[in-house]
Amino acid sequence: MSSRRMATRRILVATVATSALLGAATVPAFASPPVNAGHAYGHVDGGTRLDHQKTVAVRVLKAAFERGDTAVVDRFVRADYIQHNPLAPDGPEALKNFAAGLHQQFPDAKYDIKWVISENDLVVVHSNLVLSPGSRGSAVFDIFRFQGGKIAEHWDTLQNVPDSSVNGNDMFSTVSRPRTGQPGPRWLTASNKKLVTEAFDRLIVDKDLSALDLYWSAGYHQHNPGIADGVAGAREGLGAYFRAFPELTVSRKRVVAEGDLVAVHSHYVNAPGERGQAVVDLFRVQGGKIVEHWDVLQDVPATSANDNTMF
Repeated sequence: MSSRRMATRRILVATVATSALLGAATVPAFASPPVNAGHAYGHVDGGTRLDHQKTVAVRVLKAAFERGDTAVVDRFVRADYIQHNPLAPDGPEALKNFAAGLHQQFPDAKYDIKWVISENDLVVVHSNLVLSPGSRGSAVFDIFRFQGGKIAEHWDTLQNVPDSSVNGNDMFSTVSRPRTGQPGPRWLTASNKKLVTEAFDRLIVDKDLSALDLYWSAGYHQHNPGIADGVAGAREGLGAYFRAFPELTVSRKRVVAEGDLVAVHSHYVNAPGERGQAVVDLFRVQGGKIVEHWDVLQDVPATSANDNTMF
């Protein structure tokens, strides 16, 4: 495995238009049932609320950015909407302006959604955004916070999909079985979230490579294009990364889990004084071991259109 720093260097700078689009997040490409903006959460169970949040995220983003229908923003996005994409201002009007402008510029843009998970008031969407047909597009993670059944806040990370991968896996496929686009049963959420949080903190935050022997499966699959497959690749690459950047700090910001999937949103800073990278890592857990990993890395820019930071 090459180091995370080497993987970061593979990231191309996104265009302003693409970043503006992602300031409004991405949406699943599957059909969504009707949703009610006035949904009374006090009268639904937790599973219904989580499904509602997923559906709202799909409905708003699919309509706004593939069809240019910005009326859904008025219906499902709060007036005090908070934005963390550095090229996007706060508020629903900015969201509508981006949607209208990007739909006009890229009328054939498509979202190929791989995973959508929800826990508590958060939704995480992993997607391959293709603005122009025939291009590889970008790997994107969007995180939405909901309040009162509407979208209240948004974070994202964006990375252009490279020409090749050292592990033979693309940035989106599911290699571990079952090969499904749906998270596992929700009764697994708490235990898998605990496992991944412990594993992440020990391996990445504390830089302890022995965590790979405890928490990772021997058949571990890697989707970062600059990282070799398997535990051996992870050990080699992370060891080199930690040696190259002995003052590396990783601040875990939020963890969102559903079933067998756990997403970790973090701030990586390789050396003091650097702005660092915004990173979302997505892990799949089976039988008490991490079996698969996807991620997206984005450099934190020097300036931002909002005052919220990327975290």
